[in-house]
Amino acid sequence: MSNKIPVTVLTGFLGSGKTTLLNRILSEEHGLRIAVIENEFGEIGIDQDLVINANEEIFEMNNGCICCTVRGDLIRILAELAERKDKFDRVILETTGMADPGPVAQTFFVDPSISELYELDGIITLVDAKHISAHLDDSTDEVMAQVAFADRIILNKADLVSKQDMLSLKKRLQDMNQMAGFYSATMADAPISELLDIGGFNLQRAMEMKPSFLEPEYPFEWGGIWQLPAGQYRFQLANGPDPDMAFLLSDVSQNTVASVLELAESVFVEFSKEGEAVSHQQTLVDIEKCYRLQLKGRNQYDFLLELTETTHIAVFSQHTPEEFEMLLLNQDDKVLTPIAEHFFNAEHEHNDAVTSVSIELSGRFDGDIINAWLSMFLQEKGADIYRMKGVFGIQDEEHRIVYQGVHMLLGAQFGEPWGDEIATNRMVFIGKNLDEDYIRFALEKCLYK
Repeated sequence: MSNKIPVTVLTGFLGSGKTTLLNRILSEEHGLRIAVIENEFGEIGIDQDLVINANEEIFEMNNGCICCTVRGDLIRILAELAERKDKFDRVILETTGMADPGPVAQTFFVDPSISELYELDGIITLVDAKHISAHLDDSTDEVMAQVAFADRIILNKADLVSKQDMLSLKKRLQDMNQMAGFYSATMADAPISELLDIGGFNLQRAMEMKPSFLEPEYPFEWGGIWQLPAGQYRFQLANGPDPDMAFLLSDVSQNTVASVLELAESVFVEFSKEGEAVSHQQTLVDIEKCYRLQLKGRNQYDFLLELTETTHIAVFSQHTPEEFEMLLLNQDDKVLTPIAEHFFNAEHEHNDAVTSVSIELSGRFDGDIINAWLSMFLQEKGADIYRMKGVFGIQDEEHRIVYQGVHMLLGAQFGEPWGDEIATNRMVFIGKNLDEDYIRFALEKCLYK
């Protein structure tokens, strides 16, 4: 257990609801003593009456954004706080809406006096669901950075947008940052327990909390398995965010111990094909074939399935069942629940300046070659790399190497031993102008031959 003081960075563009969330955190019955650092843009500091609960320690930096030119102010305040560390359990740093959180994160890696005392627990970004699209369309640098650096993204003011617009926004932000946890909120009512003590910059812990954290991308968002006797069935769907949806059935009766995640590798090639269009009341005749369910012109759609024997059937769908209110019913109109399901990190088209790239490679890297390439890559592209996280194997090293980076900074530590497991390298890069083909090619060249 670390003895360092955990720090949560709270960021978000102007008017996104940061102070509302901060007040909620300070009011929550969590038993924590919290020191708050306020960084307000402009010469006049935040009205302290807006930050309730006088039992908290409140510091203000009123000299503008936290960036390279004023980071000394942050270091000074953290040093002063450390002298009274017996009076609080953690720190929350609320940045101005105009701040790039990158330099804040770097502070906890670069300055030895800070890194010895504090650890960055996570970056929480609030998003104004009603207005953020305009900033994304304009590629506003601060907003792009706030999204890219986040460990948690709160889609605030959900009551001001439609369900479909919220789904579209979430997908757009997931394209930019597939590692973050997403929460919809009204008046910043996100679950506090999932915002504090999250280990956002501790990859091993993050993966324990979310096993799919570094899972490869697939062209589907969901998969489920049903055990079905012979009979007639129908998949019932309603209108959703798209006029059609890719859909694939797979017979796993001979492999009933397989999980949905394990089956994903065997079906994703077929799923990636264009797919045959099928309409309401048509039968899904072929197993192991990709269909495109046509979902336009009605309020409800039925797609039929007939089985001549008991079958373990797996379903993979482009979207989650909730988005189209998808149900599987038997001939007595009874809703059937899957015996297993999995939500995937789905592939999306990247159409924003900030994107995320996931790479998975089997084998082990040559230690000298991978270190040289990473050094060169960060020297050339570091300004465009917001975040890097991953686990990889090194030849002749029995432990996993867990690494993470912020801009040009890269840190690594030993993880669990590989044991008899075949080493699988999983890496995620978040940034601007990322060339996935080049990154994959370069990493393949770093593998031990």
